Amino acid sequence: MDQRIVILISGRGSNMESIVHRCAEQRWPAQVVAVVANRPGAGGLAFAASRGMATAVVDHKAFNTREAFDAELAHVIDGFSPDLVVLAGFMRILGSALVQHYQGRMLNIHPSLLPAFPGLHTHRRALQAGCRAVGATVHFVTPELDHGPIVMQSVVPVMPGDDEHALAARVLATEHVIYPLSVRWFVEGKLDVRDGVVHQADGASQVLI
Repeated sequence: MDQRIVILISGRGSNMESIVHRCAEQRWPAQVVAVVANRPGAGGLAFAASRGMATAVVDHKAFNTREAFDAELAHVIDGFSPDLVVLAGFMRILGSALVQHYQGRMLNIHPSLLPAFPGLHTHRRALQAGCRAVGATVHFVTPELDHGPIVMQSVVPVMPGDDEHALAARVLATEHVIYPLSVRWFVEGKLDVRDGVVHQADGASQVLI
């Protein structure tokens, strides 16, 4: 039986689109069954609907507490019986209870070489720090923000004259490669976490340079 994937977005969902496309093109043993957004105007919802996927909105502004938002979000996600929950530009910090509810079956991507530069404004901070290389990290989600066992990373050089927008675009292009690959490994049962370290069953490289 195909693995069921639910993707969470807040905006246009370019990583979500790349996962949906690769899933179909490469015939993964999986299907994206739903896309859930926390913003009613999230651009990715239209793409999902056009592909025949279920969509839902849990507007964080409608809740007085994070706990109430998390509870409703979990209720909506669980309604789609997911095997994997994928955060693809989902710009809300999730509480510990929700994260633990999906422990071992929730992935996120962050636009830095974690554990460097968790949180926001990663490219600006990397440039200010004089980094010569940056990248993106796919990781399992844990209660600590932008931490968790690392599935795969991309490494991107910082070029002379780069500003944060140019750097972000170069990193995003690699995200569209490493995130679908990481999700494919998960649904194919090729990820093994031992002592907080993720091992790929085939011995495939877990870095894109």
